[in-house]
This record gives sequence, structure tokens and C-alpha cells, in this order.
Amino acid sequence: MRQTTMAKPSEIVHQWYVVDATDCTLGRLATKVAAVLRGKQKPIYTPNVDCGDYVIVVNADKVKITGDQDEKKFYFSHSGYPGGLRVRSTKEMREKYTVEWVEKAIKGMLPHNKLGDVQRRHLFVYEGPDHPHAAQKPVELKVK
Repeated sequence: MRQTTMAKPSEIVHQWYVVDATDCTLGRLATKVAAVLRGKQKPIYTPNVDCGDYVIVVNADKVKITGDQDEKKFYFSHSGYPGGLRVRSTKEMREKYTVEWVEKAIKGMLPHNKLGDVQRRHLFVYEGPDHPHAAQKPVELKVK
């Protein structure tokens, strides 16, 4: 008889990965990184347990987008106060707020609950090629 095995938090071994975002499309990068953060590539994947890995994204300033999203796509946020709507174009996000732009794309593909909050803390995004996580010995992860 087959039995579904559920992973326990004490059994999980978290791996560190580094992703070079040079010439990667933002959406494809975000889906691959979100799947690794959730742990969906592991055979012991359990939806209600954090079995994901840590991901370091370097060269976030070299991410590309397709089409005419620079002029036609906008990011909205509201402070909750009257007149508190803030609108930023994709071009502005890419030039001034690169790290937040990539984090926002990946955050939207993670669960919006307490487990998703834990998984979001396993993401580290840097604009340049350097990162301070060499002691963790991250393995390179290829994203097409």
C-alpha cells in the first residue's frame, strides 16, 4: 500500500542557490526563482511546510523585459490616505528601484500568507555581480 509522506520541518535541508539574471526575462526569472523558494523541485515537497531553498539573484540591473512594457505597464501602491496613490512606470522601476522591481515580481508568485512571508525572507536580490553570501557556498542555478 502506498503512503504519502509529509515532510517535517526538522527533516528539511535548505540549499543555497545563486542566479545570474543577466539577459533573463523578468517573468521567466521570477517563476523559476519562486518555484525554488517554495521547494517544488524537491521530491519531499509539502505545501504547508517551508521546504524551499535560499536564492541569491545577482545582476538584477541587467534583467530585460519584452514588448513595450516600459511605457504601458505601471505599478500602483496606495498609502491608505486620501491622495496617497503612487504610480510608477516599468521604466522608472527598472532604472531607480531595480531590487524592489525584481522582488515584487517574485513576491507575486509566492503564497500570500505566513508561509509566503517566511519564503520571501529566503530571497536576496543584488544589483551588481557581488554578494556577501560566499560562506554559504551557493550553487549556480541556470535560468533560460
